[in-house]
Amino acid sequence: MAPIFRMLGSPRRCCDGLTRRETLAAGALTFLGGAFNQEALLAAQAAGQAQHGKAKSVIVLYLLGGAATQDMYDLKPNAPAGARSEFAPISTNVPGIQVCEHLPKTANWMHRTALIRSLNHKAGCHNCLPSYTGLEASLPDQHPHDTDPPSIGSVCEYFNTDSGPNGLPAYVYMPNWLGWGQKFRRGGPYGGFLGKRYDAFTTECNPTLDAGLKPAAGNPCTVRGIPLLPDSRLPTDITVDRLSRRKDLLRQIDDEHRRLETSGVIERYSETQQRALGLLGASKLTDAFDLRKESPQIVERYGNTLFGNSALVARRLVERGVRFVNVTFDLYESPTLIDYDAWDTHQKNFSILKNNKLPIFDMVYSALLEDLESRGLLDETLVLVTSEMGRTPNVNANGGRDHWTYCYGSMLAGAGIKGGTVVGASDATAAYVKDRPVSTTEICSTIYELLGIDPETRVPDKLGRPYSVAMGAEPIRELMS
Repeated sequence: MAPIFRMLGSPRRCCDGLTRRETLAAGALTFLGGAFNQEALLAAQAAGQAQHGKAKSVIVLYLLGGAATQDMYDLKPNAPAGARSEFAPISTNVPGIQVCEHLPKTANWMHRTALIRSLNHKAGCHNCLPSYTGLEASLPDQHPHDTDPPSIGSVCEYFNTDSGPNGLPAYVYMPNWLGWGQKFRRGGPYGGFLGKRYDAFTTECNPTLDAGLKPAAGNPCTVRGIPLLPDSRLPTDITVDRLSRRKDLLRQIDDEHRRLETSGVIERYSETQQRALGLLGASKLTDAFDLRKESPQIVERYGNTLFGNSALVARRLVERGVRFVNVTFDLYESPTLIDYDAWDTHQKNFSILKNNKLPIFDMVYSALLEDLESRGLLDETLVLVTSEMGRTPNVNANGGRDHWTYCYGSMLAGAGIKGGTVVGASDATAAYVKDRPVSTTEICSTIYELLGIDPETRVPDKLGRPYSVAMGAEPIRELMS
């Protein structure tokens, strides 16, 4: 009899009365290379689904490039010239908490928002792995690798019980893969060592700008567009009958193919193929992307931008049961230059924020929270605003702020969040942490906890060894209700 390998973890009970430790231990681990056996995997999946957190879904608003949070919600009006923001602080609806004057709508939602002002990591600039996975390690490059740990969304997909051909994905990424606008695929929001089958369902887009505008570096234009489902509609020459015949032929080929040894690549292709075919009949998913079914007033409230329309689709997706939705405020220097900078403001930091980034963000954040609350969804939807890094305390010769990972911020709102809370503090110039440093791993642990996924949950790495999804980090209890 193979010995039992007991999993470390909290003794909280699942809905069937068993503790999590008992459930995970029941399947055991074999000593054949330390790999999970099938029973253990099924037990882990069942245990992960049995717990119910305060958040049914998560929406991440990802500000790519590194948002200058000292010009947003950690202003230092008494800092010396050269570091001090050009923007004035304004009061919010929570006494003692101030934000930038260009975030007036956001100021009205501080009662539901928790601010982190002491986030930091030493994993290198533009490294997105820390914010998506919690891994704070310097890597040789910024591309995704199959040895990376899985993102939070991919872990949600791993435990997804509605992953059949016609089921909804648990993880949706909009409006394009991370870095598409630069033709540079950035690591972070992927399945990593769990496999590509747990990557996000990722949309496409066709970004445009208003007629007559001339964008340039340091002078971004508003990015218009909507997130598009990839290949989700039948070509005009493909009828339902023809599609059915193609599926029958595909099944015949698959029957023969099953007689052969299959590789991991073939297995992944099969699941992707099934998802793509199933998408054609997944009315809940296609319906969520049809913004013609929203009133023009609601679309306009979100700003009718690519970022705003993606956030609106995110609300429609969580309304239908999708667990994890990412909306990236990306940059677009290719194929047509529209917004070269995004939040990477090496030049003209204050004019870019004042005239472009902050008004768009302010409109989208407030519209999303208002929309979720009016539909009774905010108490069960966690909203996270974050970046891969922050900006330097000092303004450079081009009026910009450069890369900085030693102190920046994040915002959380909605399900399980104690609104009107500030966690941590930066020093007099927002350069370094003064009080209560917060790691990206702690934020990931907090999200897992609120989703009802025990942060101590283990998943198998490429060698079958148990890997803790939160890497041992504790949730940020100060901001949890």
